[in-house]
Amino acid sequence: MRILLTGARGQLGTDLLPLLQQLGEVVAVGRAECDLFSVDAIRKLVAEVQPSMIVNAAAYTAVNDAEAHPELAYAINGTAAETLAQEARNLDAMFVHYSTDYVFDGSKQGAYTELDAVAPLNVYGASKLAGERAVSVAGGRFLVLRTSWVYGANGNNFLLTIRRLAREREELKIVNDQVGSPTSSIEIARATAKIVTQYAEVEGKAFPAGVYHMTASESASWYEFALAIVEALSEREIFKLQRILPVSSSQFPTPARRPMNSVMSNCKFENTFGFKLENWHSGLAEVVREIHLRESK
Repeated sequence: MRILLTGARGQLGTDLLPLLQQLGEVVAVGRAECDLFSVDAIRKLVAEVQPSMIVNAAAYTAVNDAEAHPELAYAINGTAAETLAQEARNLDAMFVHYSTDYVFDGSKQGAYTELDAVAPLNVYGASKLAGERAVSVAGGRFLVLRTSWVYGANGNNFLLTIRRLAREREELKIVNDQVGSPTSSIEIARATAKIVTQYAEVEGKAFPAGVYHMTASESASWYEFALAIVEALSEREIFKLQRILPVSSSQFPTPARRPMNSVMSNCKFENTFGFKLENWHSGLAEVVREIHLRESK
């Protein structure tokens, strides 16, 4: 396989790259190699690479900033995704794209399924929904994988923020009324590679094109996740932090509204692909091991 990976230096792309390299030749691009704000640049890149698969790990993920700069969010999450999907369809290449729990408003009691109505509360969620819809319209052998609360050993994420703050402060106040499924970028990358291996050669009606929820199993609030992060890291690290206090989201207003319930059902994914992601506790333990392993080298 010849695979084009966008967002190769991002949080997810960093974990995807070594796994995809085991499956074929990977052309990995970041901002320096391709301007995703330019439709012409994207089309030129795809024409040069001639991939049999495109994995789009590029995204505008600055949720609060997107409120002030919607054009940036829509350009990357919407237009760039649409262009890549169209080019993949023209080449009959498999296309893998990632989306988010933020396409929902969080008002449902219970886990969201792929059949539930979408109603994003913020620009980021709306831009990701625009990308989803454009990919679906483009058609072909596409997969839209919705995931949630992504974190890992790279980039900017909740785990690394909590780690930094635990070193700096004695007390943290963390929101306890927003619930989701923390999902590690390592797990997302591993699941992607497994799907790709299963379906890279499948064509036509046999290919399971569509939107799928793909998150770690079980759920937690941000407060519960923060407690677990500190506990896991504390096995090998010493923090200044003395206590973590639960607070309501109303005490921490942000430019972008967040869904209160981000839990998504993975039943469709599990029934289609025959496996499921580990629970978030296992994912957290793996990321912590990875962080400490890297820092020990």
